Order: sequence, then C-alpha cells, then structure tokens
Amino acid sequence: MATAPRPRTTTRDPEELARRLTDWLHARLPGAKVCGVRVPESNGMSSETLLFDIEHPEPPVRACALRLAADPAAYTIFPVYDMALQYRTMRDVAEHTDVPVPRVLWLEEDPGPLGAPFFVMERVEGRVPPDVMPYTYEGNWLHAASDAERARLEEATISLIARLHDQHPVPPRQGSALRRHVDAQRAYYAWVVEGLPRSPLIESAFDRLETHWPENTGETVLNWGDARIGNIIYAGFEPAAVLDWEMAAYAPRETDLGWTIYLHRFFQDLTVGFGQRGLPDFLRRDAVEQRYEQLTGHRPRDMEFYTLYAALRHAIVMLRVAYRQVHFGETQVPDDPDSLILHHATLAAMVQGSYW
Repeated sequence: MATAPRPRTTTRDPEELARRLTDWLHARLPGAKVCGVRVPESNGMSSETLLFDIEHPEPPVRACALRLAADPAAYTIFPVYDMALQYRTMRDVAEHTDVPVPRVLWLEEDPGPLGAPFFVMERVEGRVPPDVMPYTYEGNWLHAASDAERARLEEATISLIARLHDQHPVPPRQGSALRRHVDAQRAYYAWVVEGLPRSPLIESAFDRLETHWPENTGETVLNWGDARIGNIIYAGFEPAAVLDWEMAAYAPRETDLGWTIYLHRFFQDLTVGFGQRGLPDFLRRDAVEQRYEQLTGHRPRDMEFYTLYAALRHAIVMLRVAYRQVHFGETQVPDDPDSLILHHATLAAMVQGSYW
C-alpha cells in the first residue's frame, strides 16, 4: 500500500456523474444547482465518494458528500453493496446514540440515475489520519502532534466506540452472532478465491479460530465494522464525524476492538519494516483494553482471538485488492499467493501464537 502504485479504483467518468447528479437533484430540489463536484484524493477502493455543493436559496445543507455503490466493472472489493442498509445504519446511529455521524439527506435505490444506488449526506469538514502514506510515517499532522494530543485523540476515539456499543439497541436474534460473523467471512473468502489460487495462510487462520473459539462471547452489540481512525474526521483531536459503515454488523464488542487495535498494528509494523520508528505508544493493545473497560465496565477478553480475526479479515480484503490488480494487468499472480497479502508475516505469527 505504501510502496506500490495505487490500484485503479473506478472506471466511471466524474464529469458524466456530475451531469447526471444535477438532473437527479433538480427533481428533488427544484432550482437547485450542483457545483464544485470533485472526487476526494482519499477516494477508496470500495464504495465511491463524490463531494459537491448545492446552490439554492434554501438548501437543506450546502456542502454534501455522496456515497455510490462500487462499479462492478472496477472488480469490486465486496460482492454486495447495500447502500440502503448503510443509510439506515447511519440514521439509526444518529437517532439512538451521541456518536457523531454525518446527517443523511437522500437515499436513491434506483440504479438508473447514476448507474448504481447511492445516498447523499452532509459533508463534515476536518482532517483524517492518512492511509497513504500511513499516519505512522513522518510528515503528517498526526505524527507531528504531541504525545498529549495523540493521547486525547485515542481516548476520544475509544470513547465513541464504547458509546456506540453501549447506546445502540440490539434486536433479539437466536444463535451466535460471532458464528454468523465468521461464517460470513468464510463465504466472502470463497467468493474472493473463486477460480483463483487459494490462500493456505488464510485457511490456516480460519482453522486456528476454530481451535481457539471463545467459551463465552459475551453480549452482542452493533459493531461499526471498519473501526479505525482513518474513517474518522477530526476537528482538532476530537471526532467530528464517523464514516464508512458498510461493514457494520451485530457481533461481540471485541470484534470492533480487535479491528481497531490490529489496523493500527498493520500500519505500525509496515512503518517499522521500512526503517522508521512509527508511533509505538499509540493505540497500544493494553491501553485500548483498559480505556474501554473504564468506559463500559466490560473487560475485553480473548483479544488474541479477535486480533487474529481482524488480521484474517484484513488479509481477505488484501487478497481481493491484489487479485483486482491482477485483473487490471497491474501485477501477476506469484507462485505463492500468500505473498500477495502485505501483512502475511504478521498473520503467520498470529496463527503460530507468537505475535503478541
């Protein structure tokens, strides 16, 4: 990610999208004009984002962001993009919790106007810890911050995850939420490798999960899913908006915590591997667990299981990204498909029980 060319993220024409968006908005807000349409530099490789402004005497908001389901021609990261579910999740989180999420404005489930379903939300200004180059590298605002400022950001971030888990209601459902979550990841992996080389490393990680399954998975809560600081807009060092809810699901509390801890370790390990110190005292596993327990009264347990699970889930995504690069002719499949997983050494150590 930090050393290779960024793979293609879309086959769509932003100017054509802008024209069609103007027609769509005019039907809902007569006299409105779309202006300043642009694709953010950080546009991801999953759902796509457009930023734009509304010119109108009385707009609901002026600054908007649009989330558009991924273009199937771009070899999508996930098999399904449920924009209605994302829209409803953000609306419900805003209704039931004090977690800051952008105000959602419109949902369009008809693929006709823009070629895929989408929703529009208020655009929140602020700054986001970068993924490329990662915030653990020198030369960005978070790395340049003081220890006290980063500690404030860390505490505020764990607080919002804790509040989401504590405040959002969970509908009753039979069976194990963790089992459903893991089974869904197995199905996702099967989709990723269909007709392509399988990953022995990923399959060994699934095997280790089964042999180390928690005896007590605890209560089920709404998980943000992609719970990491790179999906938060910060005002100063306080969260102003929590983004990217496409991986939200009901699961044990530790599922989010494992993802938060591991995704930082992913960037930290990458940074150290390239000869920089990184941020070794930031988002440490022990500190995150302690802070979460202080806020919720729930002591995180089986965290080696959940950080392994996070690394496994991330490996499936990384393998899909690599196979998309193969699809677009940007790379070739090596003899060892596990080498396509950027953090394969870390995942192997977790499978062996030697990482922590």
